[in-house]
Amino acid sequence: MIQTLKHGRPPEAKAGLGAQVRATVEAILADIEARGDAAVRAYSQQFDRWSPASFRLSAEEIAACIAQLSPRTLDDIRFAQAQIRRFAQIQRDSMKDVEVETLPGVILGHRHIPVNSVGCYIPGGKYPLIASAHMSVLTAKVAGVPRVIACAPPFEGRPCPEIVAAMHLAGADEIYCLGGVQAVAAMALGTDTIPGVDMIVGPGNAYVAEAKRQLFGRVGIDLFAGPTETMVICDDTVDAELVAVDLLGQAEHGPTSPAYCVTTSPKIAAELPAAIEAVLARLDTAPVARTAWLDYGEIHLCDSDEEALEVAERLCSEHVQVMTKDPDWYLRRMTRYGALFLGHRTNVSYGDKVIGTNHTLPTQGAGRYTGGLWVGKFIKTHTYQRVLTDAASVLVGEYCSRLCGYEHMSGHKEQADIRVRRLSRAVAA
Repeated sequence: MIQTLKHGRPPEAKAGLGAQVRATVEAILADIEARGDAAVRAYSQQFDRWSPASFRLSAEEIAACIAQLSPRTLDDIRFAQAQIRRFAQIQRDSMKDVEVETLPGVILGHRHIPVNSVGCYIPGGKYPLIASAHMSVLTAKVAGVPRVIACAPPFEGRPCPEIVAAMHLAGADEIYCLGGVQAVAAMALGTDTIPGVDMIVGPGNAYVAEAKRQLFGRVGIDLFAGPTETMVICDDTVDAELVAVDLLGQAEHGPTSPAYCVTTSPKIAAELPAAIEAVLARLDTAPVARTAWLDYGEIHLCDSDEEALEVAERLCSEHVQVMTKDPDWYLRRMTRYGALFLGHRTNVSYGDKVIGTNHTLPTQGAGRYTGGLWVGKFIKTHTYQRVLTDAASVLVGEYCSRLCGYEHMSGHKEQADIRVRRLSRAVAA
């Protein structure tokens, strides 16, 4: 039997601010489309108190940001990027162009072609999310995208040196100190000073996520993301303190971030609330994390792994950390999640920052139909066909003609028939 010992907010409460966010974003996008750079500058001043001579950083400004960082900081950024680049390159190498002769004289194939330009949004208002530069800019460059631009808001009244360094080392072709909906809109719609792109990627707050949703179709996007979600599936092989740390480590992202404990251990279920309070006492981000846990935290006590799996599949969390006797049991069976973190030796923070997998992942149940950001998101798979012989064209054409006739599409049918008429003579000869 599954017992839910702590409930989060009901879905209708979680959707409370949706209409207001949608309306605000719609108005900003319309204004930026109408007024371009002037509107971008006005919103940057309004929301970030930031209105430099140019939002694009010069080579000298980038170098000055990097010069502010210690050798250790730069080494740490390079280490993280090396791991992410290595795994992204392995993923890219797994994607092969194909060409095959499916019938005598009929050649079919596909090519993997990177999109021409990508805009990467790097959050940096509340937390300077250095890792998001690795995950978006670097992955796009590994995919082969020719033009990758990156935007991040000012942090404490200036470009964040760590973010700028990460963008630059990841290979960004243009770097802008610009945040919020105005950054996403400028990249997607284009202005006189920021040429538009074909695709927008990267996480952000509710307004950034809504901007991506409204712009989808005019440009491509990676996925709809946010707020961050985490789940810990555990048994008696770990303790309540470790579970509390791993839940709160993601709850600190924001006050609406769900944190789920799914456990077969009555001991952990009973001890977790006190463990949460003990861990909160040592976190600087406790006010945010506590709100997220109180409002959106859940504890599900299950009698078996099968029941725990049922809960996990239903909730379809962005991050799923499995700390059980046999984590691979879940790896073999789970189908709905953003990313898995298997065993007590790893955790979501490793994946977020450094281990090499991408941290831009599906939320709000989107793991039902998509995975996270990876090199393949930046690549379009285009097919082609070639018919080498008259006989092959006649063979396919005769089938095509009849099939078009069943659909009453005479123009399509004539495309096949004209070739059958002209080429049949040569085949007969």
